[in-house]
Amino acid sequence: MNGTAAGLAAARLGAREAVVRGLPLRVVHVFTGPKTRHLDDAPDWSGARRDSMELVADAVAAASRAVPGVRVEGLLLDGPPVRELLRQSRTAELLVIGGDDCAGSPRLPIDSVLVQTVSRARCPVVVARGVRPPAGAVLTATDGSPISLLALRMAAAEGRRRGVAVEVIHVMETADAEADGRRLLDEAVAAVPGLRTARTRLLVGDPTPTLVRASRRGRMMIVGPRGAGGGALLGGVALQLLRRCASPTVFVHGTPAGESMSAGTVPTAGTLIS
Repeated sequence: MNGTAAGLAAARLGAREAVVRGLPLRVVHVFTGPKTRHLDDAPDWSGARRDSMELVADAVAAASRAVPGVRVEGLLLDGPPVRELLRQSRTAELLVIGGDDCAGSPRLPIDSVLVQTVSRARCPVVVARGVRPPAGAVLTATDGSPISLLALRMAAAEGRRRGVAVEVIHVMETADAEADGRRLLDEAVAAVPGLRTARTRLLVGDPTPTLVRASRRGRMMIVGPRGAGGGALLGGVALQLLRRCASPTVFVHGTPAGESMSAGTVPTAGTLIS
């Protein structure tokens, strides 16, 4: 937790996700040392650490107020933020982080904490989007790739867990490909038994703005970090959704939701530290 509005939003969202799953919440802050304004300033290690502990306490309080009865603990870690958040992802069912880096940024550096965590985590990563009450369907998008199938499986599990509708979207760049697009969408949905009652939408346009518009009416958007092309650390559409998606955005990794996880897993609310 770093005290920003996005970080507090992550704590509140993490609390909701923990209760939905019947698991405890761990609020994490990674301490990287004191910040100094001038090179000749003496670093105040004890003061900086005390401030970090207060940030964790504030986030725990915010989570508890948002979801009374949630089991929540705070944890202060030392080390590089990316390393520590990725380490937490090895045993977490879900990692919830704030999208601080997205605010007002025309592009996200590939080495930013946000991009590195979203693209390399071992568990699904949720990027919180400010104060947004949960409403609407669970949205997911498919391009026919194996990672998008993993996103569909998680969407089916999340819809079932919440008792809400799931909507599966495929975006075509031109209407000429409607037959192929419908076939891809139908085959993807048929491959996930839990999506038999899901709504499907075949949309035409540039994938990024089309999915961003769709996200305005969903409670969450679930996607893969890379598309059919693969290769890149974070695919082009995923990178733009990371910056611009209107709803909380889930990037899938690891064990598909709905399958058994290892003992002792917890949802983890991580915070971006600059």
